[in-house]
Amino acid sequence: MSTTKNSILIVEDDEEIAYLLKFMLEREGYAVAHAIDGKEAIRLIDSMPVPKLVLLDVMLPYHDGFQLIDYIRRKESWQGIPVVMLTAKVKGDSIARALEAGADDYVAKPFQPVELMARLRRFLK
Repeated sequence: MSTTKNSILIVEDDEEIAYLLKFMLEREGYAVAHAIDGKEAIRLIDSMPVPKLVLLDVMLPYHDGFQLIDYIRRKESWQGIPVVMLTAKVKGDSIARALEAGADDYVAKPFQPVELMARLRRFLK
């Protein structure tokens, strides 16, 4: 599996959160691709080089995060890519569902930027 060394795909429909995530990750030296909804995410997954990590919201227009993680895990070249779910939906069943669907980690909004970066660094080594 060939990945683009320093790229990250963010799928987030909240522009302010997406801006913050992009700022934090670019400051760490990562190139960031951003999809604002499930449709755009599928378009990017089908066309962009495989990133090092996917940061994925659960509640999105068109295709939700659970549908997208299933789509990612069915694409052979993307199967081993770490997927971190980032969402305000923090009920236990949502967390379990995300992990069972193939998420590698799950971070609740609102998040602490320092904690989020520490979690992401585990996958970006």
